[in-house]
Amino acid sequence: GLERTYRIYISALYSPAKLMPLVILLHGGGGTGQGMEKLTLGGFNRLADREGFVVVYPDGIEKHWNDGRGLEAYLAHRENIDDVGFVSALIDHLKERWNIDLTRIYAAGISNGGQFSQRLACELSDRIAAIGVVAIQLPEHLSSSCAPKRPVSVLMMPGTEDPLVPWEGGEIGFRRGRKFGRALSVPESMRFWAKHNQCPTSPLITYEPDRDPKDGTRVRRETYGPCGHETEVLLYAIEGGGHTWPGGDQYLPARIIGKTSRDIDANEVIWDFFKRHTLRGEFHLRPQ
Repeated sequence: GLERTYRIYISALYSPAKLMPLVILLHGGGGTGQGMEKLTLGGFNRLADREGFVVVYPDGIEKHWNDGRGLEAYLAHRENIDDVGFVSALIDHLKERWNIDLTRIYAAGISNGGQFSQRLACELSDRIAAIGVVAIQLPEHLSSSCAPKRPVSVLMMPGTEDPLVPWEGGEIGFRRGRKFGRALSVPESMRFWAKHNQCPTSPLITYEPDRDPKDGTRVRRETYGPCGHETEVLLYAIEGGGHTWPGGDQYLPARIIGKTSRDIDANEVIWDFFKRHTLRGEFHLRPQ
């Protein structure tokens, strides 16, 4: 019974005769779909024109997603808004109007949107082929309840100096401010997804080129693989990075949210990850 809203970008390459992937971009807490488009500097729109896919920027209820934390602070949590159902209905709605490839549907988000992306991987694994998670790790509450029907490829991109979400896990929120639930540490989160995707527990570690020596960051890449069912689990650790979208808008001063890395473009990295993965046949995951 709720009216829901979204922004959509249709690639210049769109053709009714050709199936196209769908990328769902999820804003952070307090954000909007329009704000997510601005945060990414329109990068996914340009990628859509180059690569040929559809981008949608949905809006959460009162600027928040119900990622399952059960917070009292936000309506989406208090009233247990069915945002998983909303995303599923949105996919159906877009499929009716545009020629969406149902085997190539992806979700990525920052902060609250990154947590919600992980909830989608847990509860909508029959529709989502891969997720991208920026400036957040796995919420504690999901670690015990997550039971995907299919394996889902996962890319995580947290900052080691995030002032809101501690790398080592614990309470989410500024040190002297309100707290908004708890997150696992980055290593725990990676082990969780590696286990669910039947990957090796020890990653291959490499470093990305330091393209901007003045930004105060380096990017460490940790690859867990090969994984079961041709899935992938990948960490881009933003050393020195904050609660930010690499290559995106520095939406608040660094003294508040930390530094934005200019060594990589998160839009490019996430899309490159997504396009390697499709939803495949029936799976039977081994009990964990």
